[in-house]
Amino acid sequence: MNDQNPVIQWLLEGDASIRWQTLRDLTDASVEQVEKERGQIATEGWGAQLLSRQESNGLWGGGIYSPKWISTTYTMMLLRRLGLPPKHPQALKACALLLDRGFNYDGGINYFSSFEYSETCVTGMILSLLAYFQYEDERIHSLAEHLLNQQMPDRGWNCQSYKGATHSSFHTTISVLEGFREYEKFNPKNLKAIRTAQKQGQEFLLIHRLFKSHRTGAVANPSFTRFSFPPRWHYDILRALDYFQECKAEQDDRLLDAIEIVKRKQKTDGRWLLQNRHPGRTFFEIEKVGEPSRWNTLRAMRVLKWWFGDQVIG
Repeated sequence: MNDQNPVIQWLLEGDASIRWQTLRDLTDASVEQVEKERGQIATEGWGAQLLSRQESNGLWGGGIYSPKWISTTYTMMLLRRLGLPPKHPQALKACALLLDRGFNYDGGINYFSSFEYSETCVTGMILSLLAYFQYEDERIHSLAEHLLNQQMPDRGWNCQSYKGATHSSFHTTISVLEGFREYEKFNPKNLKAIRTAQKQGQEFLLIHRLFKSHRTGAVANPSFTRFSFPPRWHYDILRALDYFQECKAEQDDRLLDAIEIVKRKQKTDGRWLLQNRHPGRTFFEIEKVGEPSRWNTLRAMRVLKWWFGDQVIG
């Protein structure tokens, strides 16, 4: 891909977390160039700002899961999306807290005294963090096994299943799928079952064309077509498509409707806007709603590159 493309040049003028992923995904940069840029995340920009906010006890925001979005869980989720390198000592310190304070008798994660059982969505998120940052602990395999056992008959997941939910949730399903993807790349046990569960979870999303009711064909939730960053625990089609491209999934025609939405949202200058922000406390503002978004542009471009090849971006 031509790295003289003005949109790519604009991306390369952004934060280190944007630069390294742009080099990796949208240019022909060498592995050495990519990793050199990635190494800057901990020392400059958004990554360094987040790391500087960690408390001496390893927490962020004074809590494990709340307050949103400055707690340890959600700060670590953002650091994962920025691409802070695995095994970073501050991240590993937080991983120990996330696992020790949440590991439940049923093999999942439960941070909530009002819950008898582990929370499926949170278990998926924590699995993604522990695996991504390569935290060594045998209990990680218990999280994966717990999630395998929570897969529902329609092939997705729903954190409300204990309360009688019979249809899977888009939000929970994408969190579990991302968790399995990171776990698959780390040091998985029962790899065949993990891959099978991912295929089945992908099928749940495909049956719904990523954002539609499988019964009526109507948009299941308008928020699914508005692109946010960071997504936090929320689902949208750009997050889902980015997961599919990261897996190098087969190009199923049932993704076409979502791909067309991504194409339509591109502005005449080749960029995408930040369309939505999930309300909550933050340490600082990454991007502003209604303005060009490097995060949405980067993710949209690599999705379209996966789908159409280099020529679609030029």
